[in-house]
Amino acid sequence: MRERSDGQRSRNALIALWIAATAIKCALAVRLPLFVDEAFYWQEGQDLAWAYSDLPGLTAWLARLGVEACGQHAWALRAPFLSIAAVLPWLIWKITAREFGEARAWQAAGLALLLPLAGTLGVLALPDVPMALATLLCLDAGARLLRSVDAKATLELAAGLAIGALSHYRFIAVIGIGAIALLYLPEGRRALRDVRVWVALMIGVLAWWPLLAWNLENADAGLRFQLLDRHPWKLHADGLWFVLIQTLLVTPLLFLAMAIAAWRGARDPSPAMRYFALCGAGLVLGFFALGFFADNERVSFHWPLPGYLALLPLLPAALQTWPRAWRTAAWGLLGVGLAAGLAYYAAVSSASLRARAAAEKSYPSNFAGWDEVAASVRVKLATMPPGTRVVADNFKLGAELGFQLGDARIAVLDHPLNRRHGRAPQLRLWNLEYARSGGSKSPPILLAVGASEVQYKHLLAHYHRLCEQVGPLPPPTAVNIDHGRQRFLLFEWADSASSGACTTPAMAWIDAPVSGASTGSRFDVAGWAFKDGVGLDRVEATIDGVTVAQAEYGLSNPGAAAFWRISTDPNHPRVGFKASIDASRFADGRHWLGLRLHGRDGSVEVWREQPIDIVR
Repeated sequence: MRERSDGQRSRNALIALWIAATAIKCALAVRLPLFVDEAFYWQEGQDLAWAYSDLPGLTAWLARLGVEACGQHAWALRAPFLSIAAVLPWLIWKITAREFGEARAWQAAGLALLLPLAGTLGVLALPDVPMALATLLCLDAGARLLRSVDAKATLELAAGLAIGALSHYRFIAVIGIGAIALLYLPEGRRALRDVRVWVALMIGVLAWWPLLAWNLENADAGLRFQLLDRHPWKLHADGLWFVLIQTLLVTPLLFLAMAIAAWRGARDPSPAMRYFALCGAGLVLGFFALGFFADNERVSFHWPLPGYLALLPLLPAALQTWPRAWRTAAWGLLGVGLAAGLAYYAAVSSASLRARAAAEKSYPSNFAGWDEVAASVRVKLATMPPGTRVVADNFKLGAELGFQLGDARIAVLDHPLNRRHGRAPQLRLWNLEYARSGGSKSPPILLAVGASEVQYKHLLAHYHRLCEQVGPLPPPTAVNIDHGRQRFLLFEWADSASSGACTTPAMAWIDAPVSGASTGSRFDVAGWAFKDGVGLDRVEATIDGVTVAQAEYGLSNPGAAAFWRISTDPNHPRVGFKASIDASRFADGRHWLGLRLHGRDGSVEVWREQPIDIVR
């Protein structure tokens, strides 16, 4: 009777936790700005295909399904992914209940809900969601096959292999480790001798054909990016950080429990225990080893998730051997970890919190500013001639503007970001790489430039490259979001075939006070500013957007010209400025110091701001 009562409490607790977590994720999906990769998957979904330059087709199909069913909203785009993610804990429950009993199943499903990497799935429309589903289907099918080969197990295996092949290149790791585990176990080798299993495997192989065909038709562009271009394939110490980050993401105590469960499971006489342990440990250790040689510039913390999913059915038994206090601490840390993950998304959803983080390294630039720049583009288009073409300088901005404006055909300039993220081949296939017309007359264009997407030391060269791509740059309209941490520039051409000398947006730097400095109510500002092609006429200092001083401009600063060797500002080396600021009318505390730059061509550009703390 007591065991039944404990099971009922575990069941009720899991259902309550599942409802709460799902509701919170749905609320976050409504509020969270569209992530750049999500926007590109939406764009791919508007041109349905079996495969694309970055991924197989399933993620784009799900994104298209969401917006077709529920409308052009970020939450609609995410709806299919939220639905899949909501099913995953119950699949864990099903697998664990069959192999190890219902008592452990409720705990394993609860662990799946609380594990930060798994518990936050679905908030974003990413390929990891269908890939997690495919992983669990294959794990479940593999465990069934160890018992006996039947139609249900083979159909489930075929479905899992097909979904995984249509989800991501990384699913190859799940297939490889799963095959090794089956071959290692006598029961697995017996199952692999059955023709029905080979039929399922052939279906899984055929599911890779669209991706293979795409690569054959496009000079292996996708494979080269996934396997060669994005990875240095040289030993680097960042792999240590990868392991440390994984420990924190899984939470330290659960990470220890997973290690113990894998170690014990690999030596257990039960075929199912050994199977889950081998699959989980093989995937986790494989991705850990890869972390020392692979891409260390882009986000990769989610890679080992399939391995953690494989180990979840083993965890209740491992935790049961711990003292009660340790078990409580492990569950508590998991709850804190999931809460932290969801809180991050909540913070990113808050415009005020994003603005406060503008000077921090953790600023979520891939979520910020898209609504604002789209609104500015709409205002500009309303004043420009009919037929004006919107052009973006990189795929991120093009996809985000496309989603906001409902136009999947926004052209994009050749940009390092397009190649770095493997999207350039797809843009070329869509004929969306903008090329300046060689004719005497071209349609008007509105060019949107993501200035903050380029490292500052390369920004002037990027501006010169823009002149080569689209012609002389007219005075820009700056769209500064979060004090200019996310900065866009809008350029209008009535005739994009115009020619002449390259005039770029202004460049500036505040040498003193430094970002985050504490100042009194009176302090001096010094730095440099220039504008290639025409030069600057004057510089104003601002606090919180309010002009507080007219700077003395034209001071000698040969260091600026020495660093920016390609600069054509006629004022060099006299591009320095200084100003004395009286901030007595501002309250003590955090404020934002900025510049307003006046060009000799009549342009006025608001420069990005930096924080200062006024302390009397």
